[in-house]
Amino acid sequence: MEIQNNVITSEPVDAATLLILRDSDEAKGIEVFMIRRHTKSSVLGGVYVFPGGKVDKRDSNVDLLSRIDADTEALKQSLNEPELSAQQAAAIFVATIRETYEECGVLFAKSIKDSGLENLKPYTNEDPFLKHLDTNGLALNPSQLVPFSRWITPQLASVMTKRFDTRFFIAKNPNLQEAKHDNFEATESAWLAPRQALEKYWNNEIEMAPPQIMSLINLSFFDRVDAALEYYGSRAPACIRPQPFDLDGVRHICYPGHPRHPEPEKAMRGPSLLRFTNQRFEPQEGFESYFVE
Repeated sequence: MEIQNNVITSEPVDAATLLILRDSDEAKGIEVFMIRRHTKSSVLGGVYVFPGGKVDKRDSNVDLLSRIDADTEALKQSLNEPELSAQQAAAIFVATIRETYEECGVLFAKSIKDSGLENLKPYTNEDPFLKHLDTNGLALNPSQLVPFSRWITPQLASVMTKRFDTRFFIAKNPNLQEAKHDNFEATESAWLAPRQALEKYWNNEIEMAPPQIMSLINLSFFDRVDAALEYYGSRAPACIRPQPFDLDGVRHICYPGHPRHPEPEKAMRGPSLLRFTNQRFEPQEGFESYFVE
């Protein structure tokens, strides 16, 4: 991973990503599904991320929005973004579901024709998503998605060449569905406990970007998926505007609660400062300080 030094003047592009969670069968705790982006990807190539992508105009199609199981105004309220219209908010949820389905085959939907989800007819992202739902008699389930956080890429983006306004969601893996990478946008995938993923990152076995690092840190405090869903479902998602700066030739990124950040109150658990050293972003006090309250 190389640090970027170019200032990006364009406005952030709306995007969404989903942390699919499940309770571990082997030990007490939760696991999250992660995919490794193709090394030739223009966004975080070779990096382990959560499924997701850009919000498309088609996600706000009126006919598509009629296929959701939640009130659009309620979806807007859950995002805590008053400037959004209810239609825009619903489109973000739809994009999250669509991108997740395209990238790892997991679909948050329910049958409206009693046909179930066991025998879905094939779907490629070249086909209209609405047509696929019609063919299979499905309605979308955005009510299963819980807003987790919102990350807005700064103009001095440390690991990216584009700016995004990304809404992060969490949800429990639907029954009878198997998450797997698509061998196109993603070349590898794994279910990982949050601490396990951070250990692999610390040992330089995988690459991750700061939003994924901080998301895993915050999930590491939960033993069960339902506990995480209840916790984040009861509060507004934190809006994170990272503040990067260079000190002694080393890139640092600070978060709300750090003295150099304009927002004095912490918005999430974990360290309020990461620095890029040893080819990774790490807290100054070592691995265990990832997990400070």
